[in-house]
Amino acid sequence: MTDTLIPNGIKDSGGDGFKKGCNPFAQTGRSKLQNQRASLNKEIIKEMRMRAGAENLLKATSNNKVKEMVLLELSYVNSNLQLLMGQLEGLNSSVDVYQNAQETANIPLIALGLKETKEVDFSTPFKDFILDHYSEDGNSYEDEIADLMDLRQACRTPSRNEAGLELMAKYYSHIPLVESRFFSPNYQTGIFFTWYDSFTGVPVCQQNLSLEKASILFNMAALYSQIATRSNRQTTKGLMEAISSFQKAAGILNHLKETFTHTPSYDMSPAMLSMLIRLMLAQAQECLFEKTALPGIRNQFNSLMKMAQEAAKVSEIYDYVHQSMIQTPIKDNVPLLWSTMSQVKANHYRSMAHYFVASALLDHQLGPNDDEDQQEKTLSQVYDHLPEGRTPLDILKKKDERQCIGKAHIRRAILGHEEALRTYALCHHLNKMDALQDILKASHERSLNKCSDNENEDDFTDYTEAPDIISKTEHKAELEVPATIKVKVNDFFQRLGPLSVFSAKQRWTAPRTIRLRPEDRDLGFTLKGESPVQVVSLDPQCSAATDGLKEGDYIVAVGSTDCKWMGVSEVMRLLKDVNHEGTDIQVVSLMDSTPSMPTKSATFCGNLPKTYSMICLAYDDDGKNPKSRKVTKKSSFLSWGLKNKLKSASTLSLPTADWNKPFPSFPSSSSHNDSALY
Repeated sequence: MTDTLIPNGIKDSGGDGFKKGCNPFAQTGRSKLQNQRASLNKEIIKEMRMRAGAENLLKATSNNKVKEMVLLELSYVNSNLQLLMGQLEGLNSSVDVYQNAQETANIPLIALGLKETKEVDFSTPFKDFILDHYSEDGNSYEDEIADLMDLRQACRTPSRNEAGLELMAKYYSHIPLVESRFFSPNYQTGIFFTWYDSFTGVPVCQQNLSLEKASILFNMAALYSQIATRSNRQTTKGLMEAISSFQKAAGILNHLKETFTHTPSYDMSPAMLSMLIRLMLAQAQECLFEKTALPGIRNQFNSLMKMAQEAAKVSEIYDYVHQSMIQTPIKDNVPLLWSTMSQVKANHYRSMAHYFVASALLDHQLGPNDDEDQQEKTLSQVYDHLPEGRTPLDILKKKDERQCIGKAHIRRAILGHEEALRTYALCHHLNKMDALQDILKASHERSLNKCSDNENEDDFTDYTEAPDIISKTEHKAELEVPATIKVKVNDFFQRLGPLSVFSAKQRWTAPRTIRLRPEDRDLGFTLKGESPVQVVSLDPQCSAATDGLKEGDYIVAVGSTDCKWMGVSEVMRLLKDVNHEGTDIQVVSLMDSTPSMPTKSATFCGNLPKTYSMICLAYDDDGKNPKSRKVTKKSSFLSWGLKNKLKSASTLSLPTADWNKPFPSFPSSSSHNDSALY
């Protein structure tokens, strides 16, 4: 989506304004991708409707000829569903769309796509509920309902910056308020919230707000990941933004995993969320590595060994990510590009670690001015174990041993880079990423050059295997839950009264009019409470009691003045000036709130075989659009600057997409199987 915000100019009574999302019709790469995702979701629902109808017909008929025709139709439908799933996987593989707009020489990162949802019309259900439950005219709340619908609609197309995150945080903070106001445990509003699985496109539909909350959290994490991948990683500021955003994305996903444990959408299942958390942290660790290398790597023994362990740490984390991606059932739904890229990165950074150790051993000899103890300690911490008969001090002091181990490391680096290139070539989606291929080739070429520079005639007799490198980092990527998940908002429906009293859980009588006639300046009762005030110590002989006032009643109006939000002193100020003719007050009484039927939550999920609901599938895709708002012309967004810095001869630069430029950064299942959808 374009990153231009379209202000709607709406302000609530507390001055809590909000901005609309970006223009959904803007022809940017991200908007086109989301529009294609929405179209695919509609096609998937259409095919699922056909499959549900065919399965029902298959159960109902006993005619063998009809059964054969239905089975044939089912095979076509399942084949079409598999094709649509493949197209959705292609959209999730469109990694290049989310990268920084400027030309960079960095390895691409993976961003999550936003979950799509259907529009929801709160208007009629909320008006009916306000009339039935709160005994007020629902039409007088049209503006508040429109504001809520506008806010939800804007969250479908958030801008890719802090304003977009704030927008979703505001809606997420409004959801509990709306839930308390309108979603009673013993009253069904008839509102369905439908969200599509971001990996399978299968719709999930619920009448309560748990799915809505979870999906907004997922999209906040997705937006953080998109902000991270868009950051300019050739600058320290851009790398810090990417690191922070990936850590926040992981923190939100972890919060989602711990808070919403039974979400029916597969992309928010515990197994999938665990994998996504690892992926976000792995990419944060990769950016931390790039940040360390950004100023240049000092061509010194200790610096090279340190960077070797940092690279080994990145490789280790991507190994974990790849292992989680190839587990069942994750592997059936994660795009092949994701698992392939994690495998490529694991091999690439492992090879890079071996290259650094080889450079430290081959290019540097232990001199009289070097700290022998420090180098011995450093080398011993790099290896878990050494080849038999060798010690760290022997490797440092004996030139032959040093050369032997160094060449063994460079051979492992070459083999690792070759494996990364081979894995890269197997994924057709990865073949479109020229920058990644250039970096892999440049890294391979650099290792080959290092090997050729240290060749001699006796190498063919040397079969020494380089030891594994212990992973270690000084800056580990950590989960970070952003403070902006919840923000302070003003209740759209605060005119209904204090939420602690006037909520959907408590049922009230319709307002009753009581005539107050003071006798010797005594009204016959006292008041207590904050707001609204409550009648206590009622004299049963007073005129107000005779007119129907009861102890425990809440006063909601005095004359024409609404006093739901008034305290005792303010209400008494209105009542003390009542003359002998008296005045009218309006009161409400709390009714028995015992539910007349057991509390239940309707969940309709389309992602499990033969469990999706026809209510969900039959739900109209082309519902009425919410009230239109005036849209202002979008303004252009700021583009990131790109500044290259030349390295000094005393530093090493990592391979980039263009080897000649001194960049300052690192470089099926069967169609008849219903479960193939999930």
